[in-house]
Amino acid sequence: MRTGVWLVGARGSVATTSVVGALALRAGLTAPTGCVTELPDLRGPALPGLADLVFGGHDVVATPLTKRAEALAAAGVLPGRLAAAVAPELADVEAALRPAPTEGDPATRIAAVVDDLTDFRRRYDLDRVVVVNVAATEPAPAPHPAHHDLTALRAALDVLPASSRYAYAAFTAGCPYVDFTPSTGARLPALAALADERGLPYAGHDGKTGETLLKSVLAPMFAMRHLAVRSWSGTNLLGGGDGATLAEPAANAAKVGSKQRVLAETLGYLPQGSTRIDYVEELGDFKTAWDLVTFAGFLGTGMRMEFTWHGCDSALAAPLVLDLARLTAAAHAAGRRGPLAELAFFFKDPLGDTGHALGEQWAVLCDFVAGLHAEAAR
Repeated sequence: MRTGVWLVGARGSVATTSVVGALALRAGLTAPTGCVTELPDLRGPALPGLADLVFGGHDVVATPLTKRAEALAAAGVLPGRLAAAVAPELADVEAALRPAPTEGDPATRIAAVVDDLTDFRRRYDLDRVVVVNVAATEPAPAPHPAHHDLTALRAALDVLPASSRYAYAAFTAGCPYVDFTPSTGARLPALAALADERGLPYAGHDGKTGETLLKSVLAPMFAMRHLAVRSWSGTNLLGGGDGATLAEPAANAAKVGSKQRVLAETLGYLPQGSTRIDYVEELGDFKTAWDLVTFAGFLGTGMRMEFTWHGCDSALAAPLVLDLARLTAAAHAAGRRGPLAELAFFFKDPLGDTGHALGEQWAVLCDFVAGLHAEAAR
């Protein structure tokens, strides 16, 4: 099943690491560490193979992928030997990238994206194309009545933020859509109606790679042991392009809101405290999170827990991007439409009314994928 993966933000750190990783895995140069779909519980005939993935995408910058890979290798994000080994294949992917449309009104830019997606599918003889948004986080848009009505939206496309314009273009072109960011994306009633009209699945939002991943494990522990969490405060320090974007207050607020949902919905209440995100340019593509949790046990005895997470954002995110592209393609092939709530395992702020406990999300994911495999085997 030849599957196109169209990356919005294709020259960014996460996208470049995803492409380099897929090419290295295809060549047998690395192990699939971090790729959830390569675990025995999820492998099977429904998923397109890594060798079946064909990459394209949009970006507003023009730095060649080979140069981006070299820069990431110099920063310690990926091994230099891999960047050099897959350089010829990266050049082939480079030929499939297109400048993000920036001229004209929103309708003109959306039409240009549709044309690029259609041409990509035709040129590479693809069975389907999954659009994955890995661009910078955008502020939440102001509410607008057209967000709730597809007919009204078609006459007022200028009310859509960039991520939602891509979702609109993806659905118009017959492509499933995945939002790996906390941006609005397809999370508007009018776009849900468009996806349903076109018979397309979509997934999101905000890939769960670090501090929130730990929260989705630890918060259920406190709840199941009937321990009262009094406060939960966290400080996140990160550099790179994402860190620079999140230095903007509106984008920062969108990200923090996404990160906080897991506590309120898992514990049944929101403890005191807050999550801070600070930009530290020196950290580059790496991030550090420090959390302090205070809680009470039997007889009200006060206790505390602290943890520190040091991670490389792109190395944590990239395998999940590949997982989500493969899973969403398989769901599309199986005729699924609408929000893929079963993929909540991958997201901080998932679609649908799903729980946030990682173990429960894993069980739902395994059942979902087993169903896809059973259908593919028939």
